[in-house]
Amino acid sequence: MKKVAVYMAALLLVVVSTTTVVSAQAAQEIQLQAEIAQATEQDGILLMREEEKLARDVYLALYETWNLRTFSNIARAEQRHIDAVAALMKYKGIDDQLADALPGVFTIPKMAALYEELVARGSQSITEALKVAAFIEDLDIYDLELLIAEAQDETTIWVYENLLAGSEQHMRAFVGQLSRFGETYESVYIDAERLSEILKTR
Repeated sequence: MKKVAVYMAALLLVVVSTTTVVSAQAAQEIQLQAEIAQATEQDGILLMREEEKLARDVYLALYETWNLRTFSNIARAEQRHIDAVAALMKYKGIDDQLADALPGVFTIPKMAALYEELVARGSQSITEALKVAAFIEDLDIYDLELLIAEAQDETTIWVYENLLAGSEQHMRAFVGQLSRFGETYESVYIDAERLSEILKTR
């Protein structure tokens, strides 16, 4: 759990401002790569349990604010992601401390702070809400690709790959909605080329 807390500390540095300084971003990416490389399989699974809940909870909050169906549809998809990770945890004998947790409640204090920050940002405008959502998928994709590269267990890899495919689809949906408002999303964690590749895939 200590490693997961470090991930969240790095994320909060990004969320403070919508403009990310390139050097700071690079430093955070190096930190995330190093932490995930050192993480145990259980650390990675617990991280994804928290991140999938973060996505669902934020999207539900943004749906209540903006009544945009994309948020409610993808929140339902995130629930399926949560169920998949929870099933993996059960299979691995990992205790799920978030099983009955209310929206915005996490085992990691910094994750709860991130939830509050993202919801606050997303409440400023509908385009900011969509950028917040794209940021969450950006983070998920980045972390999942690192975890897949480090994972050894076939079942864990299979779950991660399914989560990754879902996150890529969600990214396309949110960026597609942004384009309707004449806005674009600049990736924070994955590079611009990877984002372009995701958006071109249908």
